[in-house]
Amino acid sequence: MSYAIIGFGKIGQALAKAFARKGIEVSVATSRDPESFASAAAAIGPQIIPKTLAEAVKADIVFLAVRFESHKDVAKALPSWKGKTIVDVTNAYGVPPEEVGGQPASRAVAQAFTGSRLVKGFNHLGARVLEQDPGVHGGRRVVFLASDDDGAAEEIAALADNLGFAPVKLGGLSEGGLLVQGLGDRWGQLIFKDLVKFD
Repeated sequence: MSYAIIGFGKIGQALAKAFARKGIEVSVATSRDPESFASAAAAIGPQIIPKTLAEAVKADIVFLAVRFESHKDVAKALPSWKGKTIVDVTNAYGVPPEEVGGQPASRAVAQAFTGSRLVKGFNHLGARVLEQDPGVHGGRRVVFLASDDDGAAEEIAALADNLGFAPVKLGGLSEGGLLVQGLGDRWGQLIFKDLVKFD
């Protein structure tokens, strides 16, 4: 299984740190030349591999850690995303609801990534919290996942578990997805809630 993070701002780097902690290789890409962020990637760890966008999107699982407004540009990198799982880490706070046709923001993202299986996840925590070790006082930091595809949700839950987080599945995008989305001038009820699960 191969992994990529598209977007290497604060959230992208926080995700990269989670992979590096577990020694799991992940490609990172932006719209810029990989040389421009190679030193930042190297500072996180040798498992963080800077690539071009065209190379990175070949991964099986792609974390979308760009501004919501940029998701369509990333989607154009491939004619079809069939067989790939997209983890939507975007937040559409400040985007007028009519721009996504009155539907959950993640469903608009899913429509742009033709053929993919989409999971909303890892987006409810700020970068400063997300980048920390998810092991907290003997428990594990919770990440919420929502998807209309149970198999994809299962796959990302297993990955989250591998990365040391406690995945909590919220159901489909129209139910659980609304709890963890920013859209218009509203934040979902679970956004910024930093919870720890004790097994």
